[in-house]
Amino acid sequence: MEDFLIEMGINGITARLKRLNDAFMYQTKDLYDTLNVDIEPNWHMVFLLLEKHGALTITELADATRLSHPGMIKLVKKMKKNGYVQAFKDKADLRKHNIELTDKATSMLPKIHKYWAAGEKALQELLAHSPSLLHQLESVEKQMSKADFKERTLNNLKP
Repeated sequence: MEDFLIEMGINGITARLKRLNDAFMYQTKDLYDTLNVDIEPNWHMVFLLLEKHGALTITELADATRLSHPGMIKLVKKMKKNGYVQAFKDKADLRKHNIELTDKATSMLPKIHKYWAAGEKALQELLAHSPSLLHQLESVEKQMSKADFKERTLNNLKP
């Protein structure tokens, strides 16, 4: 049987992107399990942002990644539970909580940077025949920021 999502053409794009994302996430999780590293694939961006900036709020992390605030709270909560980040009150604004890497995370960074570099090479191999994919994704993201899918669909329903 043919791949029905491919057969669907443009209407299958969201399912194909989800399928691709799931494959990357599950395979990366399996890689980390094989390497005996207790981190999750979607923590990569938080590690890098906190390594670069020192400490950030949940809102700053969510804004930098363009992910939802509740989604970022959930992600950081898991990282905190595993001992990779800690929260502390902002001295200038006690309502804010800054998130920073723990000593455990900082000590693991050299090892996981090596894994991420190997993963980056694997991605380059996978994308070798699709050099413009990143630019195309950025273009779609920019178009969605101008008018999202819902808005465009509603406009297409107008007589």
